[in-house]
Amino acid sequence: MSAAHEPGDGMTFTERNVWVFAIVSLVAFLAYVGVIVSRAQDVPIEGVDYIAPMLWSIGLAIVASIVGTIVVSIIWRDGGTKDQRDKEIDRIGEYTGQSFLVMGGLAGLILAMLEADWFWIANALYLGFVLSALLSSATKIGLYRRGLPTW
Repeated sequence: MSAAHEPGDGMTFTERNVWVFAIVSLVAFLAYVGVIVSRAQDVPIEGVDYIAPMLWSIGLAIVASIVGTIVVSIIWRDGGTKDQRDKEIDRIGEYTGQSFLVMGGLAGLILAMLEADWFWIANALYLGFVLSALLSSATKIGLYRRGLPTW
């Protein structure tokens, strides 16, 4: 067993951080959507002030991910050493997650070309980032749980 594995639960330091990132990404986005939907009760959704909630959501997600990584480091003092398996899982997960990043970028570009309201452009881009993070994390978690494919 490499230094990156903790006896008992079978999770590596890297896998724990993937879980932190996935949960933080989802919670931050859902909180943002909740704020926007609650503000859209009396005005059309395009009229909602979305910039501050979006920036707060992104900023707090970054801070929460950093704090989560620190907490994981304190609780499981394994040094965070990545073995070859961790590196390969990270690579495959990142490649997989990039698909939604590209789709979000294309959606934002198309909306800009159609001269859509900035609200829709910004939210298409944000959704692309969140879906990318979630797909990347889900792929990594799946690979940790089921193993790497043999090609």
